[in-house]
Amino acid sequence: MLALLYALAGVLHLVLPRPFLGIMPTWVPQPELVIALTGIAELAGAAGLLQPWSPALRRAAGWGLAAYAVCVFPANIVHFIRDMARPDHGLGLGYHIPRMFLQPILVWLALWVADALPFRARDTS
Repeated sequence: MLALLYALAGVLHLVLPRPFLGIMPTWVPQPELVIALTGIAELAGAAGLLQPWSPALRRAAGWGLAAYAVCVFPANIVHFIRDMARPDHGLGLGYHIPRMFLQPILVWLALWVADALPFRARDTS
């Protein structure tokens, strides 16, 4: 499911970049390129999570998607600030507050799905 989520997000970044431009922090250089690269990173991470024959690649994908989730967090903050500054509050707190709490969960989930957590019990049979 996580691979599907990231694959869909990757396709959206590549096919419909305009909404992502609206939440890009102003300090990010070449925002169109960054959005395209994030789409490619999401697709690559999704593909890596689906590699049953390569645990090392799956773990690398998990770590990559975890790092990705941390790196895009500033865009979530910008989106929250810009939305709440609108007269109608855009998507509102009911969208933004859960989204803020979801980001650390996505970091953990990417590592968990990839079996990249150091304290997760691995099946040794």
